[in-house]
Amino acid sequence: MSYENACAALNLDMPPVIPRTEYSAEFHWPLIEAVTGASGLQESDNPTRSAASRKFIEAWDYAFVWSTLISSDEFGQYRTRMGHALYMAGGEDWDAIISSPFVSPESVLAFRPLECLPRVDKVRTRERFERHYRENCLNFPTTVNMTGIYVTCISGLIDLFGWDLLLEAHGDDPARMGELTDEYCSWLLPYFEALAEANTPIVMVHDDLVWSSGAIFRPEWYRRYVFPNYRRLITPLREAGEKVLFTADGNYTMFVDDIAACGVSGFVLEPWTDMDYVAEKYGKTHVIVGNADTRILLSGSKYDIECEVRRCIDIGRDCPGFILAVGNHIPPNTPVESALYYDECYRRLRAR
Repeated sequence: MSYENACAALNLDMPPVIPRTEYSAEFHWPLIEAVTGASGLQESDNPTRSAASRKFIEAWDYAFVWSTLISSDEFGQYRTRMGHALYMAGGEDWDAIISSPFVSPESVLAFRPLECLPRVDKVRTRERFERHYRENCLNFPTTVNMTGIYVTCISGLIDLFGWDLLLEAHGDDPARMGELTDEYCSWLLPYFEALAEANTPIVMVHDDLVWSSGAIFRPEWYRRYVFPNYRRLITPLREAGEKVLFTADGNYTMFVDDIAACGVSGFVLEPWTDMDYVAEKYGKTHVIVGNADTRILLSGSKYDIECEVRRCIDIGRDCPGFILAVGNHIPPNTPVESALYYDECYRRLRAR
């Protein structure tokens, strides 16, 4: 049912039940053990874990598996290492290395992406996208699958320069940072053109352009330098007939209209972004994915969890492209009983 319902939702052809997807729950080993009957996953090898994750995704009836291909790995030597906090249960994602090829705000502003970053081979990149999409389809046969780009604009600048130097450089000279943003997106454009040429009907475009409190930079700066580049990047995808889902962490409520005008097919939302507003204005024309609050699963009561599921479903019930999800992620420290009760509430309430 998940595949058929997901296809219906992505095509705005209202399915009889509300589909759902999740992020990171497929790496929550105690939860997976509770759902699938597997055991010892924390100490298991990767093939065993992967098989259990696939079984869990099928059992929890994911509509799609969120996935992108193009990341900061494309930058070669020009990548700032900012370390990584502990997230995975086994601590394998911990990274204490902090380093950067940039030494000052001026070194950031003087950077020339078209001269310094690796040249993009569009033919090879198209093949990479298609291979990635096929592998996802093979690994997750019961869901809709996708490929996509993670480092679309602001996320790319963050991974290139790191937060500190990016903010300092922008503060020193917003206009030069805007010109640098334009050039970065010119370097990135061949990736989007290759994606448009690929046989990949659903694509994910990711860009963390805001914080949980809202805009990082002045709104007028985004409207001069970010959203025109979004339109330039997304246009080839739409002209090729691909459905473009857009993901951003944080609160991008103030930019929803700007992003919609760039041609996206749908929005993936964290709890910070106002889903009421998105549903009221775009609920009949766009896919909406979200936006149950993960903090309620972490520390709320059963009553709180049911209220949160009802909130999301009440907003999305009349939206043909609504897909429920917990944003941002169901992390490994989520109590198993809370995650299971969330699933119970979803199944009880999902019928339209």
